[in-house]
Order: sequence, then C-alpha cells, then structure tokens
Amino acid sequence: MKRKKKRLADLPCSNAGAPRQSHQVQLHQPPGPLKKQELPPAASSKERGIHHPRAEAHAPPSHQPPPRRAAHPLTTTAMAAVMSVSAVVPPAAAVARARTLLCVPATARAPREMAAEVAAAAALGADLAELRLDRLAGFAPRRDLPALLAKPRTLPALVTYRPKWEGGEYEGDDEPRFEALQLAMELGAEYVDIELKVADKFIKFMSGKKPENCKLIVSSHNYDNTPSAEELASLLAQIQATGADIVKIATTATEIVDVSRMFQILVHCQEKQVPIIGLVMNDRGFISRVLCPKFGGYLTFGSLEKGKESAPSQPTAADLINVYNIRQIGPDTKVFGIIGNPVGHSKSPILHNEAFRSVGLNAVYVPFLVDDLAKFLSTYSSPDFAGFSCTIPHKEAAVRCCDEVDPIARDIGAVNTIIRKPDGKLVGYNTDYVGAISAIEDGIRATQQTHSTVSPLAGRLFVVIGAGGAGKALAYGAKEKGARVVIANRTFARAQELGNLIGGPALTLTELENYHPEEGMILANTTAIGMHPNVNETPLSKQALKSYAVVFDAVYTPKETRLLREAAECGATVVSGLEMFIRQAMGQFEHFTGMPAPDSLMRDIVLRKT
Repeated sequence: MKRKKKRLADLPCSNAGAPRQSHQVQLHQPPGPLKKQELPPAASSKERGIHHPRAEAHAPPSHQPPPRRAAHPLTTTAMAAVMSVSAVVPPAAAVARARTLLCVPATARAPREMAAEVAAAAALGADLAELRLDRLAGFAPRRDLPALLAKPRTLPALVTYRPKWEGGEYEGDDEPRFEALQLAMELGAEYVDIELKVADKFIKFMSGKKPENCKLIVSSHNYDNTPSAEELASLLAQIQATGADIVKIATTATEIVDVSRMFQILVHCQEKQVPIIGLVMNDRGFISRVLCPKFGGYLTFGSLEKGKESAPSQPTAADLINVYNIRQIGPDTKVFGIIGNPVGHSKSPILHNEAFRSVGLNAVYVPFLVDDLAKFLSTYSSPDFAGFSCTIPHKEAAVRCCDEVDPIARDIGAVNTIIRKPDGKLVGYNTDYVGAISAIEDGIRATQQTHSTVSPLAGRLFVVIGAGGAGKALAYGAKEKGARVVIANRTFARAQELGNLIGGPALTLTELENYHPEEGMILANTTAIGMHPNVNETPLSKQALKSYAVVFDAVYTPKETRLLREAAECGATVVSGLEMFIRQAMGQFEHFTGMPAPDSLMRDIVLRKT
C-alpha cells in the first residue's frame, strides 16, 4: 500500500504537549513539602506500582466477623503524606489479610421475601447479606427483626437502615431508627451500618451497649463525585475518630481515573491494618467493585439479580463469582480489560476470563469505561495493568498513545490491542483486520464457489461503512487481498481521508443508498449502527442491499442485526460480527498470555453466552 506523508497515526496524542508520565499510579500532590520520615518505606523494583501482599483465605467456621486487628490511626496529616507519593508502594514486609467478602443486599419490600432473598444469596455463595430495612414497607422493628435475625441463619447479617438524606428510603426521625439498629445488635446482627453524619449521636445513644461480636460500620456516601486524595484522607480520619470497627466510603466516578484514588486509600488502609469498604459508584466506577480484593477491600456488594441493585452499577453476585472469578483475585492478580465508550455491551469479559481460567492464569479481565484514553493509560500505569483490548472510539487514539506500534497497526492507523511490557512501555497491535477478513473469506468459501489459491475478495468491489478504527482495519485488509475498496461514512471528510489513504473513492451514507455500479458487491459495516439497544437501526436500506452478494456486520450484539436479517432476506451471504469477535479475541489472548489461544473453548464460550 502506498503511504502518504501525513497519517492519522502520526498525529499527536490527545493530551499532547506534556511529557510522557512515568509508569506509576499518579496522585494529586498536597500543598507543602514532605518530610522524609513521612514517606512509606522504599520498595524493590519488583514491588513498585500496584502490587500488594498475598491475601490469606478467609473462611470462618461460624458467623462471627473476622477478628479486628489493632488498627493504627490514619491522621489527616499522615494520610496526606503517604498519599502524596507518586506510586502506590506496598509495605516492605507483607501484611496478612483476610480475603474480601461478598455481600448481597436484600432489598425486598416484605420481611418474608427479604428472608427468601437471604437464603438465595447463601445458595449463590455469598459471605453475608445486607438487610436493607429502609426498603421494607410498613417495617415494624419488634415484629420483623426477630424473624429476620432468627437463628440459625444461612448467612451473617449486615443491618442497614438508610435515611433518605444518605441515599436510602427512611424518612423518619433518628431515634426510632437508632432503636431499630440497637435491637438488631441485641438480636445478634454481625454488622450494623450507621452514617458518619450521625455516628457520634448513635454511639452516644447506645451508651456502651454494643455487643462485642457486632462490628460497627461507619459509612459515608457521596453521590456527586470522588473527592481529592487529601479530602479522602480527611474523611477517613473523621470516620476512624468515631471509633468505627470498619470504615465505609462510597463515592461516585465522573471519570474512571477517579477510582485510582479509592484504590490508594484501600492499599494504605491495608498497610495500617484498618478494615475498609471502599467503592466507587456508577459505570465508570464499576472496576472498584471487581478489583477491590486486589487492593485489600473488606467487602464488595453484588446484587441477587439484575433489577435488585442497592447502588448504581452494582454487578450481580453471580457475575462476580462466575464471570470475574472474584474468589481468586488477589494482590498478585494481573489486570486486563476492554477500553471503550460504550463498553457495557461487550462479551469480552465473559470470553477472556473463562479462557484465562482454562489455562490457570492468575488474571482478571474487566470493562473500562474510558473517556480520555491518554489519561487512563497514564493513571493505571502499574505493570499489574498488563494489557488492554481497545474498542470504539479509542482505536485511533491508541496508536498515538503507545510507545511502540506494530508496523501493520501503524499502516492501518488503528490499534485494538495494547500490551504493557515489563519496562512499562506500551506496545500496540491490531488483530481486527485478520479476524474480520478471514471471517468474510471463510463465509464466502462456505457458500460460493471460489478458486482455492486466491482470496475470494480479489478483484471484487468491497464497500466499507465507517472510517474509524475498525473501518480502517477492514479497508486495509481488503486492499491487501486485492479488493477494490470504497469507503462510505456519515461524515464525508472522514470517508475521504480514509479513501485517500487506501486509494479508493469515498461516499456519504446518503450517496451509498443509490450506489450500485455492479452486481455481487461485498458490504462491511464497521459502525455501531444497529448495536444494542438500538437494534432497529440499520446503516443501509433493504432496497439498497439487493446489490450485494455478501454482507458483513461487525456488530455482534444482537447476534443477528437488522442489517444481516434484511441482507439474508435479499439472498446475500451474511457473515456475523461474532466471527470477527472470536478471531480477533484469539489474537489478543495470544498477545496477553504468550500462549496459543484455546480455539474450540473460546468459540464455544461465545456461542453459549451470546
């Protein structure tokens, strides 16, 4: 392919101008100089980045909460100092800790239904259940709590009676609520949650009557944002000052880099042996719920099923256990994931996590909802964040954000796979073009008579819809196979830019409706048009599809898009985006692990789970 002097791949990265940051988790610096003795102990090169002591298995024989170790108070000054270091550095000596517990919230409206939810949570494999008393309709503490907390119980109980001003549903005065929580303690609840704003008042109300076997969780919920590292340190110190047995801080992510500050809080609390629940709400904070075992969180929440969440973007307990294999996540677990926006539809976590498990790899694969790719990569820059799949809309930016780019990916101008090398450098690859082109070729060979030694794309008119990263990969691959490539895009300038690069004409989608210079053309949609939830959309009318002999759609959710359904009705050979997805994922797996992809297993997973 003839190269032009100026390619999109050669343009500067999105936050260009600033020097490339070191490969560490970056923090906001507090004002003022730091004294040398305030810094944590130096770590070896192996320990640098996000690396933590190995967790000990926690499997108590009874419902008693794990014994609380003597906690070192984290004063605001000390926390600010420790969190000013540019990397999360574990203590020089390993600190043993119990594994992260899985808590399922029971949110039913009636006590009997709530008890049934607790039993269902136990059957799923949860470690404890949160009884959300504020969700109960007509709740009468002395009538309902003895039934809910009757022994023997299937799970330990965390009792929460959340007021509306803290995101719950209780709208009454504090005293009746305090009475209910104290009664729960007397009835043997293992944990009780009280909000920081009224913690001192509640503790005074108890008058020292808290049972020894009940742990008091003092919680703070921020539904607007995630404060700075200094503000989180101050909040942590305030909660500790109440005498809490367990600290709980829940914030909201406005961007995914916010979660890094919560991870840092977890790590330093682990170092000081302070039990903490630290979670970040909404889609951009999702990784906090899956990765908290890696960073030392006391527990994470998983809903009983979709629709029964107690907080925004809470995963199901079943997904945490079965998809993310949360029981096996520990300090040495490597983190992989898919970077995109949107990303919630992706089947990649299901596919890669099961594939990792099949080869015994200590790794987890999570969805990263990313707005700014460069900022994400410089924030999550520990070697433990070892590799990424890259999807819409970041494939082109990924070329500019990698230290090294495979020559084919650079020619395409798009990267869908990023590997972090041991020295911290990011290397970009593209497995899309091989996955898509081979899928289309095999689809044609299976239904049409072709010459065995020549690509069935050779000499044929190949129309690519879309000029983004996937469009570039398909255009490059088709051109390499000898096809005559045409680019169609909603924005003509983008179509023209890619058309110039591959030496083909450009069209708008409107013009494509009436474009049929010959019969037997091949169409490849690389846009998100028709993707769930917009399943009734299609990039091209059924009438226009009559000119095509082969139609490929990169969208694979749903499995049969409207485009493919209507193309089949017109008599075309259709190729599902699932084939491209499977094949490009196999290439990514090999880059991630250095091992051959388990071909039949990965294909079976995708066909079973989609």
